[in-house]
Amino acid sequence: MFPLDTYQKPVYLMEKVPGDTVSTPIWEVYEEITGNYTNEKPEMIERFEFYKRAKKAYAVIMTGEKALYANIIIKKGVC
Repeated sequence: MFPLDTYQKPVYLMEKVPGDTVSTPIWEVYEEITGNYTNEKPEMIERFEFYKRAKKAYAVIMTGEKALYANIIIKKGVC
């Protein structure tokens, strides 16, 4: 594990597209996990803003997660 950023929001989730009624239980799982490392709640960001930030990422990890809206950006802190 690595430390999360303590100077800026460390966790970002892609918000649902307006009008989308899909359930997002994965967000609760993410909050539970990241809550062990930060008191900050995940910040929700608009879909295309999320993509723009993801393009600037140092690393992208693709998992087998199939939940809808399971996209997450985690900002690393300093050791």
